[in-house]
Amino acid sequence: MLYINTHLSPSSPYSLSSLSCNTITMIPFFLSFFFFFFFTFFSLSTQHDQNQNNSLSLSFPLIAVHLHPNTSSTLNPSLLSPNPRPKTTPSSPYRYKSTFKYSMALIVSLPIGTPPQTQQMVLDTGSQLSWIQCHNKKKTPKVPPPPPPTASFDPALSSSFSVLPCNHPICKPRVPDFTLPTSCDQNRLCHYSLFYADGTLAEGNLVREKFTFPRSIITPPLALGCAQDTSETKGILGMNLGRLSFASQAKISKFSYCVPTRTTRPGFVPTGSFYLGDNPNSAGFKYVNLLTFQQTQRMPNLDPLAYTVAMQGIRIGAKKLDIPPSVFRPNPSGAGQTMIDSGSEFTYLVEEAYNKVREEIVRLVGPRLKKGYVYEGMADMCFDGNAIEIGRLIGNMVFEFEKGVEIVVEKERVLTDVGRRVHCIGIGRSDRLGAASNIIGNIHQQNQWVEFDLANRRVGFGKADCSRSIV
Repeated sequence: MLYINTHLSPSSPYSLSSLSCNTITMIPFFLSFFFFFFFTFFSLSTQHDQNQNNSLSLSFPLIAVHLHPNTSSTLNPSLLSPNPRPKTTPSSPYRYKSTFKYSMALIVSLPIGTPPQTQQMVLDTGSQLSWIQCHNKKKTPKVPPPPPPTASFDPALSSSFSVLPCNHPICKPRVPDFTLPTSCDQNRLCHYSLFYADGTLAEGNLVREKFTFPRSIITPPLALGCAQDTSETKGILGMNLGRLSFASQAKISKFSYCVPTRTTRPGFVPTGSFYLGDNPNSAGFKYVNLLTFQQTQRMPNLDPLAYTVAMQGIRIGAKKLDIPPSVFRPNPSGAGQTMIDSGSEFTYLVEEAYNKVREEIVRLVGPRLKKGYVYEGMADMCFDGNAIEIGRLIGNMVFEFEKGVEIVVEKERVLTDVGRRVHCIGIGRSDRLGAASNIIGNIHQQNQWVEFDLANRRVGFGKADCSRSIV
């Protein structure tokens, strides 16, 4: 799920699959020329309690809901800082593994407050601001408000809850990676507002609250949003590189998840795994370095807080598409950035790359394309026919990265069921999102571990059967 001064995501409130009103689209609405604010929400770090570990290793149950898109050609080498050599980070004595249900988005249940109240939050590597839905105690003299959702957080029940005043530094954005619009409310408390692509508004106060995990692992008070006006029942767990993301504030050195394959089998819900901290499967991971951008360099179309990687190309079947690697890298304006985003459902490509993919699909199975059909206004490679048969004609689709790392989408998964017996290639046009970027969505992260190694600034991939219970 990508942000642009506000958040944009295609098919869900937290992702990039398509901007539709029949899914939980929580991607904030943004103006295309503000795209450079993509993940930029905060940039102040909070102090860690002296008694806390520097690295937490935890895992939580995740469930999934329908998502929507996010989005953003040649990188000037002078804009990059050299990646640090991988370093050894101390293993955390804590490691918890749990399962999650998956359909369109990854939703983790986290214990927040003292005593803890379980909150459902979308795991979003494309966002910085974490927020939860708070119980709104406002009452009118004559008409009582409807009862709050059972999942809402009640601040009155937590002894560790506090609201940030207007004079708090976070409420006065003065740093490049903090662009969240804030204001003072009538009580002189810090107020924020987020607008989403489907018109949803999430607003409330910026607060501090602890996350209380099993085995007496408690974070220090972390800054997050406490939304009181929103139609959504689930919040967002911001996990990008911003200094006020959950990962940064809680000093998580790495986290990983394994997205299972989708299924339309009635009564069957696939499950996957999610870790905060060390992953026992990481010995088999292959890593790509994150691109690092100089803080002094400001590019209007670049999100410097995203997990940006250097994609090299795309193969369909045995054919390597004629797409220059420069198309997958940010140019001096920031356009062309390639990001790994758990909050986006579909993958999105810039126009030049998308056209090459579509050209090959038309060559292979053009007569079978559903004429005049565009899914969610962004994907026009869709079919009515037998998905397995069409997939065999297309073959595997492969996203190529540096060091020989690949994301392989088997021919059986090249087409995605979008409902009403229609199947589409899970790729959309990023220009329809108002931004020129490449985004690898969770639909193309199935059946492999994806690890975000923050300490070494790299992303790891490991092939796995994510539908099985993984230790």
